[in-house]
Amino acid sequence: MSTLQPDTLIKNPQGCHVESSVEVPADAAQVWAVVGNFAGFDRFISALSHIEMTGEGVASLRKKFFKDGNLVVEQLNSRDDQALSMTWTTIYNTLGVANLWAAMHVESLGAQKSRATWTIIAEPAQGGPEGLSGFKDFVQSFADDAMGNVLKLFA
Repeated sequence: MSTLQPDTLIKNPQGCHVESSVEVPADAAQVWAVVGNFAGFDRFISALSHIEMTGEGVASLRKKFFKDGNLVVEQLNSRDDQALSMTWTTIYNTLGVANLWAAMHVESLGAQKSRATWTIIAEPAQGGPEGLSGFKDFVQSFADDAMGNVLKLFA
C-alpha cells in the first residue's frame, strides 16, 4: 500500500499584511487596463526587466525577471473584469519570500477619478517572527514604489 498522499507547497500566508493605495486622476477602466494587466506589471515596477507569460487567464503563470537577476513566478488565481479585481500567488522566487498572496483592485471614485489598491499578505523565507518587521517594511516599500509609479503614469 502506498504512503503517498496529495500535498502542496502552496499555502496561504500568515505573515505580514500590506496595502498600498493611490487615488488616480483617471477613469477606473483606464487604470484597470494598467494594473489589471497581469502580464504588464513591468510598466509600473521599475525593478523589472521583463515578464514572460505561460497561458492566459486564471491559472496562467507569470515569470517576473528583475534587473538584479532575481526571479518570481506567480499564478493568477482569480480575475473579475466587472469588479476590476484579481488575485495571485507566488509559487517560486529568489527574493526570500516563503509564501505570498496578493490582490489588485480598482474602484471608481467618480468621473475621471479612481483608487487602485494592491494588497499583499506574505511571509519571509527566513528570520521567523523577529524578522517580520524588516520584511514588512521591504514589502510595503516595494508596493508603495510601484503604486507611486502607477500614479505617475496618469499624472
